[in-house]
Amino acid sequence: MFTLSLSAFAAAIATPARAHVTLEQQEATVGKSYKAVLVVPHGCNGSATTSITVRIPEGVIAVKPMPKPGWTVEIAKAKYDKAYTFMHGIKLSEGVREITWKGKLDGAHFDEFAFLGFLADVLPAGSTLYFPVVQECERGAERWIEIPEAGQSSHDLKSPAPALHLAAAKGVPATTFRIGSIVVASPYLRATPPGAQVAGGYMTLTNTGSTTDRLTGGTLDQVRRLEIHEMTMTDNVMRMRAMPNGIEIRPGETIELKSGGYHIMGMELQGSFTEGQIVKGTLQFEKAGTLDIEYAVRPIGGGGHRH
Repeated sequence: MFTLSLSAFAAAIATPARAHVTLEQQEATVGKSYKAVLVVPHGCNGSATTSITVRIPEGVIAVKPMPKPGWTVEIAKAKYDKAYTFMHGIKLSEGVREITWKGKLDGAHFDEFAFLGFLADVLPAGSTLYFPVVQECERGAERWIEIPEAGQSSHDLKSPAPALHLAAAKGVPATTFRIGSIVVASPYLRATPPGAQVAGGYMTLTNTGSTTDRLTGGTLDQVRRLEIHEMTMTDNVMRMRAMPNGIEIRPGETIELKSGGYHIMGMELQGSFTEGQIVKGTLQFEKAGTLDIEYAVRPIGGGGHRH
């Protein structure tokens, strides 16, 4: 039987525990809204907290902080590394990258600081995002900014940044496929309206080998043929062209197939693609051979194709 003397118990509760600042919900779904709640468990060695600043990682877009009684809220906006597709096909190229709450929280108390955002659908499911936090106090500060290196976890760090694990949406297939030295990550299609004759496919291709390879074609369920296309902007006019010779992938190179650039085009659809559907297909590589993959179907909104 476990027993603890009154004096030992008093000593235990009198000793300040160095609990980390964490996210209340530590897993969320890619392509969905996410309400982040930062839990601040204590001050700085008993000193009152006077500000909390969180850095928003790349890929978390359309961020809005929640006002907090007795605290002021400041935001810093900046450009994203690239434009992201938001709801209803809206493209966002900048947004809130940092939030600061200023007020006072007694060192013996805990509190929560919340904001709402959207996890861009191009974020890789299975990965982890980190939200570095700086906690300033009347005396001193805590910097919860450490990010694990390869082979480490947050438990190995003294002051880890709050972490969020990214989960795939329900019904989404495995996100990585490999054949030889070619790695295909996060293949997906956009849902199509009834009567559509074409559908766009997107993914990331990486050549981990020492020789050049080439994506030359493939197949896709529910379409008569699959083509490789490129979209370019010339004199402010968007132009589309087929690439019968495919896409060259040099050693060590990563190529993103995306709206507005290289992409797969399913031609002569035999039925609509609906959000949440899993669609089987293949990719043909000049050297690596034929790779079986599965596409997740994401919502309409990635930019339409007109042929």
